[in-house]
Amino acid sequence: MTAATTLIAWAGPAPPRSRHVPPDVAHLSDEALIALAARGEESALAALYDRYGRVAYGLALRVLRDAALAEDAVQEAFLAVWRSAHRYIPERSKASTWILTFVHRRAVDLVRREERRRADQLTDVDAVLGGIVDEEAWLRLERERVQTALRKLPDQQREAIELAYYGGFTQSELAERLGQPLGTIKSRMFTGLARLRELLTEPDHDPELWQTKRPTT
Repeated sequence: MTAATTLIAWAGPAPPRSRHVPPDVAHLSDEALIALAARGEESALAALYDRYGRVAYGLALRVLRDAALAEDAVQEAFLAVWRSAHRYIPERSKASTWILTFVHRRAVDLVRREERRRADQLTDVDAVLGGIVDEEAWLRLERERVQTALRKLPDQQREAIELAYYGGFTQSELAERLGQPLGTIKSRMFTGLARLRELLTEPDHDPELWQTKRPTT
């Protein structure tokens, strides 16, 4: 059984007392257990978790206010205890203080990670919304440019194009509606569209609108 497996077996906000802890280590002091953990005794780590798992979870939960994140913080903190046991100096701090310092540090790290994740999500949302706004503004300018160009066409050509593209009429329906031969309607449409294309590609046509470029994503 590895140290990680030991902690997974003990995971949860309320680890049962003395479970998986051999009697020969259960009575040892905290300092002695840390010394054994430094030598690779996983039963010592289990004993430390048994003693401080509840307190550690309570501390992490107060910092994180999220049960799942608090459990993660506790497990990662005890793994850090396992890896750092050889550096523990009893004269400098109590074992309980040393262990809970890992828990608090890891909980704060998780708070910062979650804050960064939420900030990144908000940035992504802002970018998407900004892109939508830019696209809508560009489309509005395009419509204004087309309307400006249409107003420059002769009335008969403009009428035929507007009825066809905005009213949905076919050329045959336009001929019947306007009382004109189909050939006349086709000629008006062809000539009007050709002129409209010229107007929309003239560099001097409404310069302020023409200098507006479509937003890129």
